[in-house]
Amino acid sequence: MPVSIVQADINNPSGFQHLLKKAKEDLSSAKEKVIPIIHSVRENGDKSVREFTEKFDSIRLDSLVLDPRSIKTNVPQEIQTAFLTAKRNIEEFHHAQKRESWNVTVDGNLLGVKYTPIPSLAVYAPGGTALYPSSVLMGIIPAKIAGVKEIQLVTPPQKGGLPDILVWLAQILEIDRIVTVGGAQGIAAVAYGTETIPKSEFVVGPGNSFVAAAKSYLAGIGLIGIDSPAGPSEVCIIADESANPKWVACDMLSQAEHGEDSSAVLLTTSKELAEAVSKELEIAFVERPKRLAMKKKAIYENSCICIFPSIDDCVIFSNLLAPEHLEIQTKDPHSVFKGIEHAGSVFLGNYSPVAMGDYISGTNHILPTAGGSRIYSSLGVDSFLKRVTYQEITKESLNRLYPYVKLMSELEGLDEEHGTSVKVRYEEDLK
Repeated sequence: MPVSIVQADINNPSGFQHLLKKAKEDLSSAKEKVIPIIHSVRENGDKSVREFTEKFDSIRLDSLVLDPRSIKTNVPQEIQTAFLTAKRNIEEFHHAQKRESWNVTVDGNLLGVKYTPIPSLAVYAPGGTALYPSSVLMGIIPAKIAGVKEIQLVTPPQKGGLPDILVWLAQILEIDRIVTVGGAQGIAAVAYGTETIPKSEFVVGPGNSFVAAAKSYLAGIGLIGIDSPAGPSEVCIIADESANPKWVACDMLSQAEHGEDSSAVLLTTSKELAEAVSKELEIAFVERPKRLAMKKKAIYENSCICIFPSIDDCVIFSNLLAPEHLEIQTKDPHSVFKGIEHAGSVFLGNYSPVAMGDYISGTNHILPTAGGSRIYSSLGVDSFLKRVTYQEITKESLNRLYPYVKLMSELEGLDEEHGTSVKVRYEEDLK
């Protein structure tokens, strides 16, 4: 059962329309289950958190909050070096995103923007087999650069204690608190705050469907800010005949490795490349059988190779797809990149697999999925900054502009108070 190969025509999308209809992960079923949990935590605080933790994780918690500085860790030196290298690169890239407040004179008045950080953040880190310590770096580093003062790490409890790598990262990132609660109850606890768990204004980080549903619901009622609506991981690859088919196949499989609902889409002008990539996928299934059923389902059911007449058509379709990750493996990737408008993160050239951005290059891997890059951006320093606009109006400007305010407020039916608040100053100056 090889991967689907489609002769595609951008003007006749019937053969690949299903790719554009990929909905965000359907969280409706998960939301039905998490809403009672959220309400219970809101009403009963620590008591509910402990009860749900014992129910779902089979762990009875003595303490919901740990100080990472009090925990001894044993992280091999080579692992420390790898994460410290990633930390340095992520910090350097995100420091370049820092914003400075500014002002300008408009019509004689001082107008400006003052950037202020959000007050508090919770970074969720999954546990068990879905352990993504790299996401801890991605969530915490830009927030600290933005100036967020209160940051807590939220992660499910583990029998035998928390993973050393998570505790060590909390130590080197100077996080004072680890909340040892997972799932929807963990998200609810930091969203509302409990007797022992402080409230956070913003929550980021990957998690299962229940974590995603809790984040989505709480953001929907305006209680917290979140990174972006979550969905399955995905990659789109634009490639021409110059691309290495084995490398392309490996990059497709690197997304399939995330889960059976992940997708990998190859857009190419080369029938030869398409067929070669399909063969390489089959070879890889034999040579690298780990998580084989999951990878096969992602490739066979959620992925596709589309052969377009031109690279321009590939670009048009990619922008319609608005993928989480976009790789461009062509003779001139920078020329192709000029036409890209919608993508979470773009990887240019044959030596830029998504895995480099996932771990070490310095860009952020917390990205919008399932078409979300049409309106959302990757997590960054901006994600944790608010714009406070300000103005100082001169007496001369108020007097000069009052006639226009009078007309506009009358048109909107708000002249009695809006208009008057300017009028009284105008008339005072006439005395």
